[in-house]
Amino acid sequence: MTTRAIEIVEVGPRDGLQNEAVLLDTDTKLDFIARLVAAGVRRMEAGSFVNPVLVPAMADSAAVFERVERQGGTRYIALALNEKGWRRAHAALADEINLVLVASEGFGRRNQNQSPQDSIRSFEAIAALAADDGVPISATVSVAFGCPFDGEVDAGLVTDLVRRAAAAGAREVALADTIGVADPWQVSMAFRAARAAAPGVVLRAHFHDTRGAALANVFAALEAGASVIDASCGGIGGCPFAPSATGNVATEDVVYMLERAGIATGLDLDRLIQTAHWLQGPLGRTVPSRVAKAGGFPPRSPA
Repeated sequence: MTTRAIEIVEVGPRDGLQNEAVLLDTDTKLDFIARLVAAGVRRMEAGSFVNPVLVPAMADSAAVFERVERQGGTRYIALALNEKGWRRAHAALADEINLVLVASEGFGRRNQNQSPQDSIRSFEAIAALAADDGVPISATVSVAFGCPFDGEVDAGLVTDLVRRAAAAGAREVALADTIGVADPWQVSMAFRAARAAAPGVVLRAHFHDTRGAALANVFAALEAGASVIDASCGGIGGCPFAPSATGNVATEDVVYMLERAGIATGLDLDRLIQTAHWLQGPLGRTVPSRVAKAGGFPPRSPA
Protein backbone atom coordinates (compact mmCIF):
# COMPACT_ATOMS: atom_id res chain seq x y z
CA MET A 1 0.00 0.00 0.00
CA THR A 2 1.07 3.60 -0.57
CA THR A 3 0.08 7.01 0.70
CA ARG A 4 0.80 8.72 -2.63
CA ALA A 5 -1.81 11.25 -3.84
CA ILE A 6 -2.82 11.55 -7.49
CA GLU A 7 -4.74 14.41 -9.10
CA ILE A 8 -7.62 13.55 -11.41
CA VAL A 9 -8.84 16.01 -14.03
CA GLU A 10 -12.49 15.37 -14.83
CA VAL A 11 -13.03 15.67 -18.60
CA GLY A 12 -16.64 14.48 -18.83
CA PRO A 13 -18.24 17.88 -19.54
CA ARG A 14 -15.88 18.41 -22.50
CA ASP A 15 -14.28 15.27 -23.95
CA GLY A 16 -17.06 13.16 -22.50
CA LEU A 17 -19.92 15.06 -24.13
CA GLN A 18 -18.36 16.23 -27.40
CA ASN A 19 -19.07 13.03 -29.33
CA GLU A 20 -22.44 12.05 -27.85
CA ALA A 21 -25.41 11.57 -30.16
CA VAL A 22 -27.56 13.56 -27.72
CA LEU A 23 -26.66 17.24 -27.31
CA LEU A 24 -27.19 18.30 -23.72
CA ASP A 25 -28.53 21.78 -23.10
CA THR A 26 -26.59 24.26 -21.00
CA ASP A 27 -28.72 23.76 -17.88
CA THR A 28 -28.13 20.00 -17.96
CA LYS A 29 -24.38 20.53 -18.45
CA LEU A 30 -24.31 22.84 -15.44
CA ASP A 31 -26.19 20.22 -13.40
CA PHE A 32 -23.60 17.63 -14.48
CA ILE A 33 -20.76 19.96 -13.46
CA ALA A 34 -22.38 20.72 -10.09
CA ARG A 35 -22.71 17.01 -9.33
CA LEU A 36 -19.05 16.48 -10.17
CA VAL A 37 -18.02 19.36 -7.91
CA ALA A 38 -20.11 17.80 -5.12
CA ALA A 39 -18.13 14.60 -5.68
CA GLY A 40 -14.92 16.51 -4.94
CA VAL A 41 -13.70 17.41 -8.42
CA ARG A 42 -11.31 20.36 -8.21
CA ARG A 43 -10.04 20.50 -11.82
CA MET A 44 -12.40 19.97 -14.71
CA GLU A 45 -12.62 20.48 -18.47
CA ALA A 46 -15.85 22.47 -18.75
CA GLY A 47 -15.88 23.11 -22.50
CA SER A 48 -13.92 23.82 -25.64
CA PHE A 49 -13.62 26.80 -27.95
CA VAL A 50 -13.60 25.11 -31.32
CA ASN A 51 -15.65 25.39 -34.50
CA PRO A 52 -19.30 24.98 -33.35
CA VAL A 53 -20.32 23.67 -36.76
CA LEU A 54 -17.83 20.80 -36.50
CA VAL A 55 -18.36 20.15 -32.77
CA PRO A 56 -21.93 21.30 -32.03
CA ALA A 57 -21.92 19.76 -28.55
CA MET A 58 -19.48 22.48 -27.47
CA ALA A 59 -21.27 25.41 -29.11
CA ASP A 60 -22.48 26.74 -25.73
CA SER A 61 -19.11 26.64 -23.98
CA ALA A 62 -19.03 30.41 -23.48
CA ALA A 63 -22.42 30.20 -21.72
CA VAL A 64 -21.19 27.32 -19.54
CA PHE A 65 -18.15 29.33 -18.41
CA GLU A 66 -20.29 32.41 -17.82
CA ARG A 67 -22.81 30.58 -15.64
CA VAL A 68 -20.74 27.96 -13.82
CA GLU A 69 -20.44 28.32 -10.04
CA ARG A 70 -17.02 29.81 -9.26
CA GLN A 71 -17.09 29.79 -5.46
CA GLY A 72 -16.28 26.16 -4.72
CA GLY A 73 -12.56 26.14 -5.42
CA THR A 74 -12.82 24.13 -8.63
CA ARG A 75 -10.65 25.23 -11.55
CA TYR A 76 -12.37 25.14 -14.92
CA ILE A 77 -10.27 24.27 -17.96
CA ALA A 78 -11.06 25.23 -21.55
CA LEU A 79 -9.67 23.43 -24.56
CA ALA A 80 -8.54 25.33 -27.65
CA LEU A 81 -6.89 24.38 -30.93
CA ASN A 82 -5.44 27.69 -32.10
CA GLU A 83 -4.98 31.36 -31.22
CA LYS A 84 -8.60 32.22 -32.02
CA GLY A 85 -9.80 29.52 -29.64
CA TRP A 86 -7.30 30.62 -26.98
CA ARG A 87 -8.58 34.19 -27.17
CA ARG A 88 -12.20 33.03 -26.88
CA ALA A 89 -11.31 30.84 -23.88
CA HIS A 90 -9.45 33.71 -22.28
CA ALA A 91 -12.42 36.04 -22.80
CA ALA A 92 -14.67 33.43 -21.14
CA LEU A 93 -12.46 33.60 -18.01
CA ALA A 94 -11.26 30.02 -18.14
CA ASP A 95 -9.03 29.25 -15.17
CA GLU A 96 -6.70 27.24 -17.40
CA ILE A 97 -6.44 26.78 -21.16
CA ASN A 98 -5.34 23.49 -22.69
CA LEU A 99 -4.01 23.56 -26.25
CA VAL A 100 -3.76 20.55 -28.54
CA LEU A 101 -0.58 19.43 -30.27
CA VAL A 102 -0.75 16.64 -32.84
CA ALA A 103 1.66 13.75 -33.26
CA SER A 104 0.54 12.82 -36.78
CA GLU A 105 -0.17 14.57 -40.05
CA GLY A 106 -3.36 12.65 -40.83
CA PHE A 107 -5.13 13.37 -37.57
CA GLY A 108 -3.77 16.90 -37.36
CA ARG A 109 -5.22 17.88 -40.71
CA ARG A 110 -8.65 16.53 -39.81
CA ASN A 111 -8.76 17.72 -36.20
CA GLN A 112 -7.35 21.25 -36.49
CA ASN A 113 -5.91 21.61 -39.99
CA GLN A 114 -2.35 21.59 -38.69
CA SER A 115 0.71 19.41 -39.10
CA PRO A 116 2.66 18.44 -35.97
CA GLN A 117 5.13 21.25 -36.65
CA ASP A 118 2.31 23.72 -37.27
CA SER A 119 0.75 22.79 -33.94
CA ILE A 120 3.89 23.30 -31.87
CA ARG A 121 4.69 26.60 -33.61
CA SER A 122 1.14 27.73 -32.87
CA PHE A 123 1.57 26.72 -29.24
CA GLU A 124 4.86 28.59 -28.95
CA ALA A 125 3.26 31.74 -30.37
CA ILE A 126 0.28 31.51 -27.99
CA ALA A 127 2.58 30.81 -25.05
CA ALA A 128 4.42 34.04 -25.78
CA LEU A 129 1.12 35.94 -25.80
CA ALA A 130 -0.01 34.20 -22.60
CA ALA A 131 3.22 34.68 -20.67
CA ASP A 132 2.03 37.71 -18.71
CA ASP A 133 -1.73 37.18 -18.50
CA GLY A 134 -1.77 34.95 -15.42
CA VAL A 135 -3.84 32.16 -17.00
CA PRO A 136 -1.87 28.88 -17.08
CA ILE A 137 -1.63 27.04 -20.36
CA SER A 138 -1.04 23.34 -20.82
CA ALA A 139 -0.54 21.13 -23.85
CA THR A 140 -2.03 17.79 -24.83
CA VAL A 141 -0.22 15.72 -27.45
CA SER A 142 -3.06 13.97 -29.25
CA VAL A 143 -2.70 10.56 -30.97
CA ALA A 144 0.58 10.17 -29.05
CA PHE A 145 0.35 6.38 -29.25
CA GLY A 146 -1.24 5.80 -32.65
CA CYS A 147 -3.18 7.59 -35.38
CA PRO A 148 -6.42 6.34 -37.01
CA PHE A 149 -5.17 7.57 -40.40
CA ASP A 150 -1.38 7.20 -40.37
CA GLY A 151 -1.00 4.20 -38.07
CA GLU A 152 2.06 4.15 -35.83
CA VAL A 153 3.44 7.49 -34.69
CA ASP A 154 7.03 8.61 -34.29
CA ALA A 155 7.91 8.29 -30.59
CA GLY A 156 10.77 10.72 -31.07
CA LEU A 157 8.38 13.33 -32.45
CA VAL A 158 6.12 12.92 -29.41
CA THR A 159 9.06 13.49 -27.08
CA ASP A 160 10.18 16.53 -29.07
CA LEU A 161 6.69 18.05 -28.86
CA VAL A 162 6.79 17.59 -25.07
CA ARG A 163 10.23 19.19 -24.85
CA ARG A 164 9.27 22.21 -26.96
CA ALA A 165 5.93 22.72 -25.18
CA ALA A 166 7.67 22.72 -21.80
CA ALA A 167 10.35 25.10 -23.05
CA ALA A 168 7.66 27.46 -24.37
CA GLY A 169 5.94 27.66 -20.97
CA ALA A 170 3.49 24.78 -20.63
CA ARG A 171 2.93 24.13 -16.92
CA GLU A 172 1.67 20.64 -17.72
CA VAL A 173 1.86 18.32 -20.74
CA ALA A 174 -0.45 15.39 -21.41
CA LEU A 175 0.17 12.38 -23.61
CA ALA A 176 -3.17 11.33 -25.08
CA ASP A 177 -4.15 7.93 -26.41
CA THR A 178 -6.91 9.47 -28.48
CA ILE A 179 -8.05 6.23 -30.13
CA GLY A 180 -7.23 3.75 -27.38
CA VAL A 181 -4.42 1.74 -29.02
CA ALA A 182 -1.67 2.04 -26.39
CA ASP A 183 -0.28 -0.79 -24.32
CA PRO A 184 1.34 -0.41 -20.88
CA TRP A 185 4.89 -1.03 -22.15
CA GLN A 186 4.55 1.65 -24.83
CA VAL A 187 3.05 4.01 -22.24
CA SER A 188 5.93 3.41 -19.85
CA MET A 189 8.53 4.18 -22.50
CA ALA A 190 6.70 7.30 -23.69
CA PHE A 191 6.32 8.80 -20.22
CA ARG A 192 9.90 8.00 -19.23
CA ALA A 193 11.11 9.70 -22.41
CA ALA A 194 8.87 12.70 -21.70
CA ARG A 195 10.19 12.95 -18.15
CA ALA A 196 13.78 12.92 -19.43
CA ALA A 197 13.00 15.52 -22.10
CA ALA A 198 11.14 17.90 -19.78
CA PRO A 199 12.14 17.11 -16.19
CA GLY A 200 10.43 20.17 -14.71
CA VAL A 201 6.99 19.81 -16.29
CA VAL A 202 3.95 18.06 -14.77
CA LEU A 203 3.01 15.02 -16.85
CA ARG A 204 -0.64 14.14 -17.35
CA ALA A 205 -2.08 10.97 -18.89
CA HIS A 206 -5.18 10.81 -21.09
CA PHE A 207 -6.47 7.40 -22.09
CA HIS A 208 -9.47 6.15 -24.02
CA ASP A 209 -10.66 2.63 -23.27
CA THR A 210 -11.38 1.59 -26.86
CA ARG A 211 -9.53 -1.72 -26.52
CA GLY A 212 -9.87 -2.27 -22.79
CA ALA A 213 -6.34 -1.29 -21.75
CA ALA A 214 -6.98 2.12 -20.21
CA LEU A 215 -6.66 1.16 -16.53
CA ALA A 216 -3.47 -0.81 -17.22
CA ASN A 217 -2.15 2.22 -19.06
CA VAL A 218 -3.03 4.50 -16.14
CA PHE A 219 -0.95 2.26 -13.89
CA ALA A 220 1.97 2.29 -16.34
CA ALA A 221 1.86 6.08 -16.70
CA LEU A 222 1.87 6.61 -12.95
CA GLU A 223 4.79 4.23 -12.52
CA ALA A 224 6.69 6.14 -15.22
CA GLY A 225 6.26 9.62 -13.76
CA ALA A 226 2.77 10.93 -14.52
CA SER A 227 1.07 12.58 -11.57
CA VAL A 228 -2.22 13.72 -13.14
CA ILE A 229 -4.85 11.54 -14.82
CA ASP A 230 -7.66 12.64 -17.12
CA ALA A 231 -10.88 10.67 -16.65
CA SER A 232 -14.55 10.98 -17.56
CA CYS A 233 -17.47 10.20 -15.26
CA GLY A 234 -19.34 7.20 -16.61
CA GLY A 235 -16.58 6.45 -19.11
CA ILE A 236 -18.23 8.57 -21.79
CA GLY A 237 -16.25 10.32 -24.48
CA GLY A 238 -14.70 10.17 -27.90
CA CYS A 239 -13.37 12.37 -30.67
CA PRO A 240 -15.51 13.44 -33.65
CA PHE A 241 -12.42 13.18 -35.87
CA ALA A 242 -11.19 9.76 -34.69
CA PRO A 243 -13.19 6.89 -36.21
CA SER A 244 -14.17 4.12 -33.78
CA ALA A 245 -12.74 5.92 -30.75
CA THR A 246 -14.79 5.19 -27.65
CA GLY A 247 -15.00 6.74 -24.22
CA ASN A 248 -12.36 7.96 -21.83
CA VAL A 249 -11.33 5.83 -18.91
CA ALA A 250 -14.11 6.17 -16.33
CA THR A 251 -13.40 8.44 -13.37
CA GLU A 252 -15.03 6.07 -10.91
CA ASP A 253 -13.02 3.12 -12.29
CA VAL A 254 -9.77 5.05 -11.80
CA VAL A 255 -10.76 6.22 -8.32
CA TYR A 256 -11.69 2.68 -7.28
CA MET A 257 -8.40 1.23 -8.54
CA LEU A 258 -6.24 3.91 -6.94
CA GLU A 259 -7.99 4.05 -3.60
CA ARG A 260 -7.92 0.26 -3.26
CA ALA A 261 -4.14 0.68 -3.48
CA GLY A 262 -4.13 3.39 -0.83
CA ILE A 263 -3.61 6.22 -3.32
CA ALA A 264 -5.67 9.27 -2.41
CA THR A 265 -7.68 11.09 -5.07
CA GLY A 266 -9.86 13.40 -2.99
CA LEU A 267 -12.94 12.20 -4.86
CA ASP A 268 -16.08 10.61 -3.43
CA LEU A 269 -16.61 7.28 -5.18
CA ASP A 270 -20.24 6.93 -4.15
CA ARG A 271 -21.11 10.37 -5.51
CA LEU A 272 -19.29 9.62 -8.75
CA ILE A 273 -21.28 6.41 -9.16
CA GLN A 274 -24.50 8.29 -8.44
CA THR A 275 -23.55 10.90 -11.06
CA ALA A 276 -22.81 8.20 -13.62
CA HIS A 277 -26.23 6.68 -12.98
CA TRP A 278 -27.89 10.10 -13.29
CA LEU A 279 -26.04 10.79 -16.55
CA GLN A 280 -27.71 7.84 -18.23
CA GLY A 281 -31.01 9.73 -18.15
CA PRO A 282 -29.95 12.81 -20.15
CA LEU A 283 -27.87 10.70 -22.53
CA GLY A 284 -30.57 8.09 -23.03
CA ARG A 285 -28.13 5.21 -22.82
CA THR A 286 -26.15 3.05 -20.40
CA VAL A 287 -22.69 4.38 -19.61
CA PRO A 288 -19.74 1.97 -20.01
CA SER A 289 -18.18 2.44 -16.56
CA ARG A 290 -17.62 -0.90 -14.83
CA VAL A 291 -17.66 0.44 -11.29
CA ALA A 292 -20.90 2.30 -11.97
CA LYS A 293 -22.41 -1.11 -12.72
CA ALA A 294 -20.75 -3.20 -10.01
CA GLY A 295 -20.30 -0.68 -7.20
CA GLY A 296 -17.35 -0.30 -4.89
CA PHE A 297 -15.79 -2.86 -2.59
CA PRO A 298 -16.15 -3.80 0.17
CA PRO A 299 -19.89 -3.14 -0.01
CA ARG A 300 -21.16 -0.50 2.38
CA SER A 301 -23.79 -1.42 4.91
CA PRO A 302 -27.21 0.14 4.28
CA ALA A 303 -27.77 3.27 6.33
